[in-house]
Amino acid sequence: MSAQTTGDPKSEPPAAIPPAAQLRIAQTGALSRTEWIALGLSALWLALIALFWWMMPAAAEGTGTGATVMSIVAIVLPIVMIWVAAVTARTAREMRAEAQALKLAVEQMRAAWLSQTQARSGQIVEKKLDEIAQAARQAETAIATFTSRRDNAVVQPSADRKAAFATPRPAPPSEDQPALALGTPSDEMAAPVSVGEFIRALNFPDNAEDREGFRALRRALENRQMAKLIRAAQDVLNLLAQDGIYMDDLRPDRARPEIWRRFAQGERGREIAALGGVRDRSSLALSAGRMRNDTIFRDAAHHFLRQFDRSFTEFEKNASDQEVAELAETRTARAFMLLGRVTGTFD
Repeated sequence: MSAQTTGDPKSEPPAAIPPAAQLRIAQTGALSRTEWIALGLSALWLALIALFWWMMPAAAEGTGTGATVMSIVAIVLPIVMIWVAAVTARTAREMRAEAQALKLAVEQMRAAWLSQTQARSGQIVEKKLDEIAQAARQAETAIATFTSRRDNAVVQPSADRKAAFATPRPAPPSEDQPALALGTPSDEMAAPVSVGEFIRALNFPDNAEDREGFRALRRALENRQMAKLIRAAQDVLNLLAQDGIYMDDLRPDRARPEIWRRFAQGERGREIAALGGVRDRSSLALSAGRMRNDTIFRDAAHHFLRQFDRSFTEFEKNASDQEVAELAETRTARAFMLLGRVTGTFD
C-alpha cells in the first residue's frame, strides 16, 4: 500500500507544480460543475423519453422508416445540444485561465525588465558621476601646478605688445617717507601680460594638449590681480559643474562692446541689461536655488563678481572693441553673465 501511495502522481503536493499546470490538471482530471449539470440534464431527458414510451399506447405495426429516424433524431438531438454547450463552456473557461496565466507571465517579465533597466541605468549614472569627479580632480591638479612651473618659452614682449592692464607708475617718494632700498619688486621685473594672453587665460585650456592655453594661464597667474580673478572663476566653475552647468553648453546673446564699456565705467541696472544674455532656464533655476541654499556658493559667486568687476575695469582701458568682444566669449565672462543675472546685477 505504501509503494502504491508513493507511486501515485496525485499524491504529490501541488506546490511543486506551477499554478498554470495545476489549473490545467484540475480542469482535465475532474468534471466541472457545468459538466455535472449537462450529465444531469441528459439523464433527465432520457428518463422523460422512457416515461413517454412507457405511457404511450402501442403503435400500429408497419410504421415507416421515416418515422423511426425522426424519433431517433428527436431523442438524440437535445442530448447533443446539451453536451455541445457544456464543451463550449469548458473551452471558454480554459481559455480564460490560459489568458490569466499569460497575463501573469507578462507582468512578471515586465517587472523583471524594469528592475534590470533601473539597475543598468543606475550603473551608468554612477559611472558618469565617477568620470566627472575624476575629470574635476585632474583639472584641479593641473591648475594647482600652474604656479609652480616655470615657462621657459616666454620671451620678452615687443615694443608694440599691448598689456592687458594699465600698469600705474609708482609715486615718487616724499620727503616725509623716503624710499627703502629693498631692490626692484618682482611684479615690475616681470613682463606684462598681454591682452591676448589675458583673454586666453580667462577661457581656460580646452584640453590637456592646449599648450598655448596653459602658457597663458601660467602667465596670468603671475599677476596678483589676474590671479585673484582666475582663482575665483575656477572656484565658481567647479561649483557650477557640480550641478551639471558647463559654460560650453551656454549660448548667451551677444552684447555690444559699448555696453561692456558702460559697465566698466560704473553703470548698473537696466542700462546694461543686455549683458545678462543667458537664456538657459535650467541653468538659471539651478544657480538661483544654489544661491539661496548654499552659503559657500553664494560667497564664492559674490567674490567672483567683485573680482571680475575690478579686473574688467582695468582691462577696458587698454582693450579695443574687438578685444572686448573676444573676452565676452570666454568661459569666465559667461559665468559672469549667468551669475550676474541670477543676483540681479542687470535688473
